[in-house]
This record gives sequence, C-alpha cells and structure tokens, in this order.
Amino acid sequence: MALKKYSSELKHLTENIKTLLKQKRNSVNHFIQNEILLTYWEIGKLISVKETENNIDVKSSRVLILELSKILRNEIGKGFSRSNLTYMRLLFLNYPNGVTLSHQLSWSHYIELLKIEDNLERSFYEQQSTKEKWSVRELRRQKDSSLFQRLALSKNSDGILKLAKEGQTIVNKSDIIKDPYILEFLGIPEENKYSEKELESRIVDNLQQFLLELGKGFAFIGRQYRITLNNTHFYVDLVFYHRILKCFVIIDLKVGEVKHTDIGQMNMYLNYFKEEENVENDNQPIGIILVASKDDIMVKYATGGLSNNIFVSKYQLYLPDKDLLQERIKRIIDNQ
Repeated sequence: MALKKYSSELKHLTENIKTLLKQKRNSVNHFIQNEILLTYWEIGKLISVKETENNIDVKSSRVLILELSKILRNEIGKGFSRSNLTYMRLLFLNYPNGVTLSHQLSWSHYIELLKIEDNLERSFYEQQSTKEKWSVRELRRQKDSSLFQRLALSKNSDGILKLAKEGQTIVNKSDIIKDPYILEFLGIPEENKYSEKELESRIVDNLQQFLLELGKGFAFIGRQYRITLNNTHFYVDLVFYHRILKCFVIIDLKVGEVKHTDIGQMNMYLNYFKEEENVENDNQPIGIILVASKDDIMVKYATGGLSNNIFVSKYQLYLPDKDLLQERIKRIIDNQ
C-alpha cells in the first residue's frame, strides 16, 4: 500500500533525477570537449614557436611534424597522427588568440573549418555553426553545398563582409531565399526523368535535410495542402511556417521551366493564405517557386507590380562548382 501511495511521487522524482543526470553529463562532455580543443591549441602553439625559434621552413616543418608524430604515438598513443598535429598547428596559426575560439564547437568542428583556406568563408561557417548548433555532419554538408557562396552572391561587398563576420541574419523576407537550392541529398541523378510528385515525395522523405537547406526558422506544416475555391480543390505542394518572420511559406515545385501561369497560381495561393489562414500577428505569406530552370526576364515581368512576396529560385540535384562561385564573389569584392 505504501508503494502504491507514493508511486506518482516516485515516478516524478525518478524523472527529475534522470533529467539532472542528463544535464550534468552534457555539461561534463562539453567541458571535456572544450579542454581538448584548448589543449590541442596549446600543442599547436608549442610546434609553431619551435618552428619560429629554429627558423624552420615549410619542408622542414613537415619532417618535424612527422617525426614528432612517431614519438608521441609510441609514447602516448592514438590521437597524434601527422594529420592531427598539422591541424593543431593550423589551429594556433589561424587563431593566435585562443580566447577567440568558440566554446560551442568541438575539435572535430575546427578540423572541418581549418580545411577552408579563405578567411571570410571560414569565419562565416564558424559563426553559423555556433548560432545554429550544427553537428559536424551538418557543417560538412553546408560546406559541400557552398552555402556561403550562394548567400554571398546576393549581396554587395559590405554585405559579404558582414555575412562573414556575423553569419546569416534574418531581418526581411529576402534573407531566407537562396538561388539555387541544392538538393543533392535526394539522390536523384541529374540525367534521370522524374515527376513533380516524385520530387515532392523525396523531399518529404528527407525532410530533415530539406529543412537544413531551407535554413533557420522553418517549421513544416504539410504537403498537398488543400485549398477550396468555388467548389474547386487546389493543392499546395509544401507549406511551412517561419517562426522568425512569423509568416507562412508556400513552396510550389516545378521540374521544368517556370511559366507565367505558375506565378499567377502562386499569387492566388498567397491571397488565399492571407485572407483565410493568417491569424492575428501573422505577416504576409511568402511564396517560393522551386524550378529546374527559369528565364529571369520573364520572371521579372511576371512578378512586377504584384503586392505579394513571390520568389522564383532554381534547384540543383548536384553540388555547385565552388571555385566558380568563389571567383564571382571575389569580383564583387574587388569591384566595390
């Protein structure tokens, strides 16, 4: 009887203890990861100082690190490969003031960051990884999809520098738009023929990855969202809600080239959501038409004068040419 009497209290107490243990374990793990990062920074500093004291050139530095790796692995154990020691050295050289290291990122994060030679690009991914709490896998995927370059191409020189320094900030509707969107995670070969239904199904099946590609603040509402007008049913491919901009985001998928009728249809969807779905404090909805190809001049004339927020963006089923994007960014910076 006593146990039955206190069963609810015991269950509640058990849950509190489990929560406490989880929090403390996370704190301990975070502390350990941070100490590992700072220790590796210190090792990198020791290596770099020794190189400076002995005026060691690049070739000799490689020999030094190789021999050091052999000794450390023999006397201490794993974790001191030539590659790891090289990254420790780079960690110090790129972050000579250890205080500037983010305590939210692990050594594995910094290995990925140190693979980036461009300082602006590296700074962006560091800021974004910290703000969005990206895993190493997420960071690697965003690097591979050239997120920095794709965002930077829509900005001027000052905007690119701000993006690198602060990461992506969402202030207005255009801040959430990319062009192109990279959907390589769907696993559809570029040369394959596929339908809009298949494209939609693959996106929903890989929703977590698609949300990562869309960016911060998106919440999934539904697919094939039904709209009824004059006893006729229309179906919106994908509906999201953006919690920062406080508005619906409607996505229509097109496997071919966008037509002016597609833009008219999106305009109708937006008017419907504005009148029928919005509640108090909701802002005007945003429409994104994701297409395989588009004519920018046609899009300009088809969207001109519309009061609704309609964006037409291309999607790619393969990773972009990063070097080409980097060169275009360099031209933007140099021409300012």
